[in-house]
Amino acid sequence: MTTLKQLPALVVLERIPVPVLAIGHDGGILFTNTAFAEMVGFEPEEVLALRFEQIFHEAPRSDSLLSTVHALANMVVELAHKDGSVVRALMSKSAVLRADDQFALAAFQDLTEQLWEEEH
Repeated sequence: MTTLKQLPALVVLERIPVPVLAIGHDGGILFTNTAFAEMVGFEPEEVLALRFEQIFHEAPRSDSLLSTVHALANMVVELAHKDGSVVRALMSKSAVLRADDQFALAAFQDLTEQLWEEEH
């Protein structure tokens, strides 16, 4: 338990094999782990250089980007893959829920192959 308490949050998020992304209130990408970057075909540094609207296909527009992100919680979203294809993934609700938080942190489950098979 002592070791767990000493691990920084970013180290834990990077080590989790589940794709994770943190989005700032201004649309900037604040954090991505390797699993998310691999899911969309980028290196982690490349994802950090992108903005919300460059990753999320056809996301609804809102006065508040964080409201948009929260509205997409527990829904299948379309993400832009580096090769131009679309990755369809179930996005969790934000792990950060306080009203004064300036970012959202969500996990993703890639459903692209499963949904493609169901449609064909």
